[in-house]
Amino acid sequence: MGVDARQLAAAFFLVAALIVISALLGRELGLLNIIILSAMVIAAMGLGLWYLIFHGLRQAASGNLDLLSDIASTSPEGRLLTTKDGKYIFANTAYRQLLGLSPKEPGQTLRDMLADDPEGCMKIDELLKSAVYDGSSGLRVDIQTGTGRWLSILAHSIDVTPDNIIWYVTETTRQHRQEEDERIERQKLSEYFNNVPVGFYFLDHKGRIQFANRMFCEWLGYSQEELSDGQLAFSELIFKKNEDQLDLMEIFTESDPLFEGETNLRRRDGTPLPVYITQTIVRDESGEIVGSRSVVRELSQEQEWRERVASAERHFRPFFEAAPIGIVLLDAQGIVVEANPAFRALTETVVNTAVGSHVTELVQAEDREQLQHRLIEASAREMAALPIEVKLKGGAERAANFYISTIAGEDLETGRLLVHVIDTSIQRNLEVQFAQSQKMQAVGQLAGGIAHDFNNLLTAMIGFCDLLLLRHQVGDPSYSDINQIKQNANRAAGLVRQLLAFSRQQTLRPEITDLTDVLAELSNLLRRLIGEAIQLKITHARDLWLVKVDRGQFEQVIINLAVNARDAMSGDGLLTFETENLVITERGTDFDELIPVGEYILVKVSDTGTGIADNVIEKIFDPFFTTKNVGEGTGLGLSTVYGIIKQTGGFIFAVNNDDKGTTFNIFLPRYVEIAEIGDKEVLAPAQSHRDLTGKGTILLVEDEDPVRLFAARALENKGYNVLQADCGETALSIANEHDGKIDLLITDVVMPAMDGPTLVKHVLAETPDMKVIFISGYAEDAFRKDLDFDVSKIDFLPKPFSLKEIATKVKEVLMREDA
Repeated sequence: MGVDARQLAAAFFLVAALIVISALLGRELGLLNIIILSAMVIAAMGLGLWYLIFHGLRQAASGNLDLLSDIASTSPEGRLLTTKDGKYIFANTAYRQLLGLSPKEPGQTLRDMLADDPEGCMKIDELLKSAVYDGSSGLRVDIQTGTGRWLSILAHSIDVTPDNIIWYVTETTRQHRQEEDERIERQKLSEYFNNVPVGFYFLDHKGRIQFANRMFCEWLGYSQEELSDGQLAFSELIFKKNEDQLDLMEIFTESDPLFEGETNLRRRDGTPLPVYITQTIVRDESGEIVGSRSVVRELSQEQEWRERVASAERHFRPFFEAAPIGIVLLDAQGIVVEANPAFRALTETVVNTAVGSHVTELVQAEDREQLQHRLIEASAREMAALPIEVKLKGGAERAANFYISTIAGEDLETGRLLVHVIDTSIQRNLEVQFAQSQKMQAVGQLAGGIAHDFNNLLTAMIGFCDLLLLRHQVGDPSYSDINQIKQNANRAAGLVRQLLAFSRQQTLRPEITDLTDVLAELSNLLRRLIGEAIQLKITHARDLWLVKVDRGQFEQVIINLAVNARDAMSGDGLLTFETENLVITERGTDFDELIPVGEYILVKVSDTGTGIADNVIEKIFDPFFTTKNVGEGTGLGLSTVYGIIKQTGGFIFAVNNDDKGTTFNIFLPRYVEIAEIGDKEVLAPAQSHRDLTGKGTILLVEDEDPVRLFAARALENKGYNVLQADCGETALSIANEHDGKIDLLITDVVMPAMDGPTLVKHVLAETPDMKVIFISGYAEDAFRKDLDFDVSKIDFLPKPFSLKEIATKVKEVLMREDA
C-alpha cells in the first residue's frame, strides 16, 4: 500500500512531538536534534499545505466534471465526454441509443465504434485534433454507423475542464445532408463571387435581383443585403434610357440565350456608372425562363484608358506622318499594318498598295530572303535586331537601312514589329564616289610618279638630241636619225603630259577665256578630225559668261571628246557642242549631288553613237581603261579630260541619251571679271629672244646625272659659267665656298635628303636677291603652295625641256634682273 501525503505529514509531526517530549522529561537537546526537529516541522507543514491545495482542486474538477456529466445526461441529443487523448469518460442515454448500446454494455467512444472503418476513424481523429488545438473543431462530419444510421458529429474543448472534450452527436438524413451540402456549396460559391474582380448578379424571372456580389454592390454604393433581398427590380438601377443604350429587360423575349452590350447604371448618389454587361438567360426543363445570370465589367477606367490612348494617338500622329524617315508597323507575320508618307515615298507606293502587303514585297528580289530572316530574328528576341541594308523596289534605284524592333503582345501571334527605314541612297552613292575618287587619286599619284621619272629620262634624251643636232646640220646623214629620236621623245613627252593631266599634277597656265571664241577657233580642226560623214553642230549661248582655264588644255579636252564621239558613231552621225549659263540654287536637285551651289558655264558634248553600256559608264574615266581593240587606244583620253577639268575646278559627267548616243556635261565655274592689270601682264606671253647666249655664273643642282650633264653643257654652250651639284648639301657648300657672285640658282624640286625648296630657303637667307628657277617633272602648283617663303620672284621650268627652252628661260630671268 502506498503512502500518501497525509500519512507522511502525520509521521513528521509524530517524530517532532517525541523530540519535544524528550526535552520536557529533562533530556538536553543538542544542536543536531534542534535542526532535525525544525526540518521535520517544516516538511510536515509543507506536505500538509500541498495536500490541501491538490485535494481542493481535485475536488473542484471532479465537481465540474460531475456537473457536466449531469447536464449531458439530460440532453435529448447524444453527448460524449472523453479525455484529450480520446479515452472514454461518460456518454448519455441518447448517445447509447444512437450507437445501439444497451445500458449494461460498457461505454464506447466514436473511434471504438468505427474501428473497422479507417476513413471514419480518420475523420474522428481530425475532429479531436482540431478540438484540442483550436478549442473548437470548426468542422462537422457525417458518418454512417454499422446499423445504417447517419450521424452528424461536432467536437469542442471545455474551459472548466480543459483536459476533456465534449462530443455532440445527432442523427441526420440524406435530405438533410444534401441540404446542408447545398448550403455549404452556396456559401462557397457566394464567397467565390464576392472575391472576383468583376461584378455578378442573378435575376429571377420577374427581373428582381436575387444576388449581387460585393464588387457590384461597392460600384453602386449599396450593401449586399440591400441588393440581394429579392425585392429590388433591376430596372430601377438603369440610369436613363436612350436610343443606343442596352435594354436588359428586353432580352427575356429573345431566343438567343446570350446577350451583351454597354449601358449606364445609376449609383446610389445618382451618378452614372458605365458598364459592359454579359447576360445569360436561364430556363427550366420545360423551356420557361426562370431568371438570368450576368457578368458586369466596369468601364470607367477602361474609358479613361481609351481617352488616354486617343490623346496619345492624336499627339503621336503628326510626328508619325511628318517624320523625315520611313516608319512602318508590321504584324507578327510581316504584313504592313500602317506606313507613314516617308516610307511610301521611299517605296513609291500609295496607302492602298503598301498596307496589307508583305514588307518583303517592297524590296528587290535578291534582298527578300535576307530581310525575312531578319524579321524572324527580331521577333524571337527582345532587343532590336541589327540593321539590314536592302534595295527598295521602284523606278529609281534606292537603298535603305531597316531597323527592326519588337512591340510585345500577349504572345508571339499578337506581337508587332516596328521598322524604321532610313534612306541610304545618297550615302551609298557618296561612298561609291569617294571610293572611286580614292582609286583615281591613288592611280593619279602612281601616274604622277611614273611621269616624273619619265620626264627625267625624256629631258636627257631630248637634250642630248639637241646637242647632237648642233653638230649634225640638215643634210648630214645622221640628222634624220637624230631628229627621229627627238620626235619620238617628244611624243613620249606628250603621253607623260596626259598622265600628269589625269593625275592633276601638270602645270596649268589659266587665263580668262570666252569659250565661244575657243569653240569657234576649233571648229575647222574638229571638222577635219571627225570627217565629212559626221555633221558638226555648235550652239553658242548668248552673253556667255567668262571662265578662267588653261586654254591649251581645254582645247585638248574638246579634241579628245570629239575623237571619242567620232569612234562611237562609226562613220556617220551628228556631233553637237552646246554652251549655256547655269545657276544651281539647290544642291542635288536637278544635277549631281557633287556639284555645289553656284554659277557655272555648262558645255554639252553630244553624239548619236552607240552609247555606253551601264556596266562601263562608271569606269570610263579610269586610267588605261578602254573598250577599243588592242593597239587602237591608250585608255588615257577620257582620264586626261577628267584630270584637266578637275584641276580647273570643274566637273564632268557622262550620261546616255534617251534615244541614242552619249552626252558629256562639263560644268566650269564662272569667272567674275575684276580689273586686275597685274594678272593680265603676268598672263601675257613672254617675249621671245633670238639671241640665247649670255654670261654669268649659274649654280645647277640636279640629282639625275644625265639631266644635269645635258643642262650644264647646254648652258655652257651659251656662254654661262655653270657650277654643278648633285644634291642640296653639296650645293650649299659650293655656294658658301665660291669666291665670285652666283647670278642664278637652278635646282630640281624633288631630291634625296635636302630637297629643292629647303635648299632655296637656305640660299635666300644668305643671298636674298638671288634669282631661282625650279625644274621638275611635277606640276608647279604641287609644291609652290607648300613653300613658306616669298615665291613672287621664283620661276619654274617643267620637265622635259629642250636646249632651246632652258636657254630661253635662263635668258629671260637674267635679263629681267639686269632690267
